[in-house]
Amino acid sequence: MILLKFPLFIKHMHSAFSMKELESLFYFPEIAVHHIVLGLFLSQYKYASDILAKAGMLNCKAYNSSMATKSSSSSETSVAFSQPSLYCSIVGALQYLTLTQPDLSYAVNCACQFMHASTVTHFNVVKQLLRYLQGTLSYGLVFTPGPLTLHAYSDSNWAGSVLDRKYTTGYCVFLGPNLISWATKKQCTVSRSSTQAKYCTLAHTISELTWLRMLLREIHVPSISPPLLWCDNLSAISLASNPVFHARSKLIDVDYHFIRDQVMAKQVVVKHVSSSDQVADILTKPLPDARFSFLQDKLMVRPSPICLRGPDEIHTKTDQIKLIEHCNKGEEEV
Repeated sequence: MILLKFPLFIKHMHSAFSMKELESLFYFPEIAVHHIVLGLFLSQYKYASDILAKAGMLNCKAYNSSMATKSSSSSETSVAFSQPSLYCSIVGALQYLTLTQPDLSYAVNCACQFMHASTVTHFNVVKQLLRYLQGTLSYGLVFTPGPLTLHAYSDSNWAGSVLDRKYTTGYCVFLGPNLISWATKKQCTVSRSSTQAKYCTLAHTISELTWLRMLLREIHVPSISPPLLWCDNLSAISLASNPVFHARSKLIDVDYHFIRDQVMAKQVVVKHVSSSDQVADILTKPLPDARFSFLQDKLMVRPSPICLRGPDEIHTKTDQIKLIEHCNKGEEEV
């Protein structure tokens, strides 16, 4: 959508590479692209159905939560899962599904941590995730026109792991109203303070914002104002803006100077957001159903606004055109 507004970029690409312009995109490997009135809707209905079929849960009962809000350390003594290759295959496939359902990133990240030695308890956690997936097969990412300005949310779950007390970081970056980048990662070290955990997450997010700004400049997308970075930790924000370097922050010396340089150069603006409005919260910890649904909507992950024709979806150009025409007329069925 952006490239259509910048013919000079397309002309430059033609001069540098041997390429041709295709028609409107309708299908990318395992991702269906639906052209709706408000923009685009990306979904992986068929791909998600194939994952359920592989796990033998195509007709399972839907569950309203992707994972339990209270984790347990009992998995350490659980019996080893008898089909480790099946566990790795399913969890590996779920990673690609997060391209259109980023709200599942944290649950999938937790499942990935035990691919080397999965247990029955771990597989039961994955089964709960698959039951949740059964009820959200039609969900996907919505992209709508909006201002070409960057803003991001950064969060961490300090000492969130019950097993080793390591923390999980997460961020999500928006271009206008649209989610374009996100990440969930369990860190390999233990942080001794929540401020340190939050500050290190700020550094990761600013690195991503710096790269995205460079990419947008390369394709001639103007940057009117520096991106906004929202954080819910006042201590981390104060550390980013305070020119006085405190001795207690020496543990994060490199990150301190990196963020300070970016803030002083006005390459990014760090602002406070309340914990209730912290969108990245969904990428760092399990949440109650109501909270999860609220943040899921903020990520622009929503049910399909169009009607699909069963598990095979609609892949041909003719069927896609008919679908768009009927949706524009307000028809309820294709």
